[in-house]
Amino acid sequence: MPDGPIHTPLDRTLRPGTRVFFGMGQVAEGLKNFSFTFFALFYYNQVLGLSASLTGLALGIALVVDAVTDPLMGSVSDNFDSRWGRRHPFMVGAALPLALSFYTLFAPPPNLSTDGLFYWLTGFTLLTRLWMTVYHVPHIALGAELTANYEERTTLVAIRQISGYFGIFAVAGIGLGHFFADERGGRLNGAAYADFAAVMGGVMVATILASAWFTRDQIPFLPTHRTRDAPARHPLARVVAETRAAFGNASFRPLFVGVLLIYILVGTEGALSLYMYEFFWALAGRDMVVLLVCYPLGLVGGAMLTTRFHRRWDKGPTLIFGTAGWAFFQLLPVILRLLGLFPENGSPLLIASLGGLRLVQGVVVQQALASFSSMMGDITDEHELATGRRQEGIFFGVVAFSGKAA
Repeated sequence: MPDGPIHTPLDRTLRPGTRVFFGMGQVAEGLKNFSFTFFALFYYNQVLGLSASLTGLALGIALVVDAVTDPLMGSVSDNFDSRWGRRHPFMVGAALPLALSFYTLFAPPPNLSTDGLFYWLTGFTLLTRLWMTVYHVPHIALGAELTANYEERTTLVAIRQISGYFGIFAVAGIGLGHFFADERGGRLNGAAYADFAAVMGGVMVATILASAWFTRDQIPFLPTHRTRDAPARHPLARVVAETRAAFGNASFRPLFVGVLLIYILVGTEGALSLYMYEFFWALAGRDMVVLLVCYPLGLVGGAMLTTRFHRRWDKGPTLIFGTAGWAFFQLLPVILRLLGLFPENGSPLLIASLGGLRLVQGVVVQQALASFSSMMGDITDEHELATGRRQEGIFFGVVAFSGKAA
């Protein structure tokens, strides 16, 4: 029987176990994203010596190709039918190739030429991102399908995001606390990156398969592919038509623009954070661990407050509050330093000040992140009422595209 009291086939509460194991699937995405934004650029540029322009070009090429595949993957999983549902086959099939691609990215052969490093970085970044797309777009679409209950959907999003933050904890704690600890050579110890990637890849496989296996009992209760009009037969024509239909939704367009702005802000900070910690704030490795933990701790704390914010303000105002708050706390310490009003590098007050601001920033921005994901589920319901189609995949795929475009 389905979980909890049933009001409509989708308006239902879920068992705690279902919530937890669905959320666990976000760990892999958290691991990959944080490893990419924090280590990939630094490793190839500072450790392997690939120029910043070539490193950026390689990562950019992979992003452009990957961004196009997000809506395509959303459309494919929306229109897929099997005894295992629309989403689970892709989740399971992507687990091992994703981990292998991720490991190989951080384990290039020794003595590669400049051209060799560039092609290696481009190829395996692209493969890692593509396999993550095959897994992650169906996974987040599954979250919108599990329940249509207004508050339950927000709770499910919060649990998924908290799980993703545990991926950040793992990268920060295992990476900076062990593999890249100062006593082991720090962030410039090139030999540590392959071992780090092997451990992270193993965690990816384990959490993805656990999420798929322990949510398989929900498959009989999930929506199936259905449509009032036959979709275009060619996959590319179909994804173009479905993307156009998504942007035809008046609620989706402003949300897309808003989340694009969020991704630009957060993505820029993430890509340059290790440079800021290493060269602007001159932090030791143990201090970096403290700051990297403070931010996701704030996110976890903020996730526990999101339902209260929604009850008081609703989702739209909470989204605006979280976005503006993130920008304020991101700029504040740098502006104060440039004005000579922030603790000096090496001062005991520096870590306390930066850590406190990062903690509060995490609480605030979580309101934007959770509001956005919960609103996306509501929009798919609205879209179904208008068109007769359940197309969570295409909506989340388009949004994933925006993040990579940023």
